Parts: sequence; C-alpha cells; structure tokens
Amino acid sequence: MNNKIYISGPITGSDNYIEHFAKAEKWLKKFGYSVINPVKVNAQLPEETTYEEYMKMSLVMLEMCEYIYMLDGWENSCGACLERQYALMLGKTIFYQAKEIRDVDIAYKKEMV
Repeated sequence: MNNKIYISGPITGSDNYIEHFAKAEKWLKKFGYSVINPVKVNAQLPEETTYEEYMKMSLVMLEMCEYIYMLDGWENSCGACLERQYALMLGKTIFYQAKEIRDVDIAYKKEMV
C-alpha cells in the first residue's frame, strides 16, 4: 500500500510557510505516513526556477502519493487550489487541516472522493 502523502498549502505571500509545512510533516510522520514536503524538495531547485516549473515539479510529486494534506489557507492559494483539483482528478484522498485546532497542533479530517 502506498502511504505517501503530499503537503499542499499557501506559499507565495505567506510569512511562515516553511514552519507550517515542517509542522505538518512532523505530525503526519507520527501517523506513519511517508511525507513529501514540496517546500523542502523545491528549495533544492536553481534560483532561476520559474513558478510554472515549481508547479510542474509539485504535480509530479503529488502523482507519486495516495493522499494530499491541505493546510489552512489553501483556498487562497492558486497553486494549492490547482494541486487539490489535480488530486481530485487523480482520485487521491484529501485531508484538511482542522481549522478548530489550528493553533494547538496540526490535525486532519478526510474528504471522501
């Protein structure tokens, strides 16, 4: 069984996105997921990498996963909305960060697809 999960959320215009993605990664690993954190992976790409190239890389990483984890604020991110739509198209299971516990820790609820 594929237990890979991709983290999606706002990056552009978000001050603490590295911390948010890292917290999510740590939390998801506690549940036994093999986590793909695109912030870490894409940070290894050359400086001149374009937004479009980052998104292409991100969608390839998402294809590798069975699940996607949507961080708070995903609705306001063009990239995260694209990733969610792509995940729906591919039949991935989608988890959302529980808004009511956002300040306590990362948690999730499942969207049935």
